[in-house]
Amino acid sequence: MESFLTPAPGGVRLKIRLSPRASRNGITGLKAGALRISLTAVPVGGAANAALVGFLSKFFRIRKGAVTITSGRASRDKRVFIEGMTVEEAAGALSGSLGE
Repeated sequence: MESFLTPAPGGVRLKIRLSPRASRNGITGLKAGALRISLTAVPVGGAANAALVGFLSKFFRIRKGAVTITSGRASRDKRVFIEGMTVEEAAGALSGSLGE
């Protein structure tokens, strides 16, 4: 898991490969060192970015303000910072979704 999940001062960083316009929202696995997430939102006017923040806040059960897209706002490949979470907490939450 370490390739897509790294510690950062005050939280963790995630590498995400986003698939917008999917049939349903969910984590679909790992590929090329990134966490793959599918969302039903369209990539127009920041809708997919807002949906990603909302999805991650619900998934990790944290407030939306703790999730920040730090790079890739106009790309499928994104870097996300999650404030106040450790790598161990994030890995534990993701382990069920990744089949580990």
